[in-house]
Amino acid sequence: MRTDLHGPLSAYAARLHATAGDRHHVASPLGAWLLLAVAATTADPATEEGAAAELAQALGTDLPSAAEVARTLLDAPHPLVGSATALWHRTGQGDGGPAAWRAALPSTTEVGTLPDQAGLDAWAREHTLGLIETFPLKVEWDVAFILASALATRVSWATPFDVADARALGANSPWAGQLRRALRSPSRGHRCAIVSTARAGDVIVHAAPAQTTDGAGLVVLSVAAAPQVPPAEVLAVAYDLSAGAADGAPPAGSRSLFDRPLGETPLWTLTEERVHTWARDGREERHNAVLPCWSARNDHELTAPALGFAAAVTTLAKALALPVERFEARQTAVARFDRYGFEAAAVTGMAGITSMPPEGVARTAELRFGHPYAVVAVATDAGADGVTGPWHGVPVFSAWVAEPEEVSEA
Repeated sequence: MRTDLHGPLSAYAARLHATAGDRHHVASPLGAWLLLAVAATTADPATEEGAAAELAQALGTDLPSAAEVARTLLDAPHPLVGSATALWHRTGQGDGGPAAWRAALPSTTEVGTLPDQAGLDAWAREHTLGLIETFPLKVEWDVAFILASALATRVSWATPFDVADARALGANSPWAGQLRRALRSPSRGHRCAIVSTARAGDVIVHAAPAQTTDGAGLVVLSVAAAPQVPPAEVLAVAYDLSAGAADGAPPAGSRSLFDRPLGETPLWTLTEERVHTWARDGREERHNAVLPCWSARNDHELTAPALGFAAAVTTLAKALALPVERFEARQTAVARFDRYGFEAAAVTGMAGITSMPPEGVARTAELRFGHPYAVVAVATDAGADGVTGPWHGVPVFSAWVAEPEEVSEA
């Protein structure tokens, strides 16, 4: 069953990419959207005003629908796209609110005590195939909770690219003189088209499919328009065309090469030659594409009101019954596209920041086992239904420690 997400996600992507402008960058609108949708699971269903309404506006759909999409995607992960979410809060904080929201979270969402910085960094590495080594937020004393999402993929093309001289990028390409070699689509296995669109005029499209796992795959779509078309319009067209990319059908708006004049444009060169062909009308159409390798790494500030994180923090703070004065939200994203495959990852985090607690007194006791002492190992045998078994509370081993040993170098 196809998840009804494309429209809301396309609108959200436009707002997120707008914050980066026309600089070289990679982002995961899905990673940010999922984080908001997980926060939506904690909202009071009866609430339709204030932060809840703002969150719904940012998500582009009502909160129950967004929450259901989050649960569907996260509880049935894609074989080629690793995903993870987590909600951490300070020990002794966040337990005062109603418990109903916990059951509404995706079953795969990790809930627990807020880790230290090393723990957050380890979580980022673990859930991004090692592509992102540091969590995008810092854990300070005033962080009350953090909600995080991670997405990652590393795939090989079903058919690798061929290699071409970079001059094939075109005489007017600024990259043709900077690069020595570029990628050329293979004769089979990739899909190419020239598509007429209302938003960006004629665009060129290349689709590279990855090797599949149990029928699940990944298609990386590249879309270029004339140089004067604003990046926001090209990204919007790319999202529009991506709706059918998974089905392998020709993009809507594709036109026959025989409907276009021969010659050169800023986007393609069209030639004609006499060939032997099995085409029914004797007119065969061939496409190939030339692309550069590329990689990107970016940190995105997600505090713009249109991105919805202020509302998400307010909603989550209410569920946790925590006083939150301000918030932070950031995403780290990386990607690489080359001859043999594609890899990308994103970690998105939002933190609720509390005020300084009132002044008090703390005592710390360091307990020193510096002379002989006793040890008893006791079994536990508590079932999931709360009924204890016969081993529960039985001392199994005991010892008197009187001969300490040196810590092993290993």
